[in-house]
Amino acid sequence: MTNLPEPVRVVQLPDGTFTYADQLPATFQPSPGPQVVHQHIHQAPPDRTVQRIALGSGIGAGTVAAGVYFGPLLVGALTAIAANLALLAFLAVTLTWGVHTVVKSIGGPDGKAAAKTLAKSRKSLRRRG
Repeated sequence: MTNLPEPVRVVQLPDGTFTYADQLPATFQPSPGPQVVHQHIHQAPPDRTVQRIALGSGIGAGTVAAGVYFGPLLVGALTAIAANLALLAFLAVTLTWGVHTVVKSIGGPDGKAAAKTLAKSRKSLRRRG
């Protein structure tokens, strides 16, 4: 029976609450020399910085999960939108060029005159603007 641990002591504090005796605050004993504080500063990797800041400020796991899940999702959606807009712009330029070429070639002298008039009006608008 000598190898058993000592029983845990429970004490009653002056305010009436109970606590374990080994959890009582120790008395403060000042050290004789100056106190040395070792501080280690670590930089988080750039892809997790926002999540670490969110966790550190007490925002919660929902915000971190949203940032981790919806961040790449948003980038993918914006990339898809940009690709669609680029394709539409290319189609608009191609169709405009095609219509201009067809009108110029089929229209005969009237078509050529219309193309020249349109080109002149565009040039004059550029000079004014």
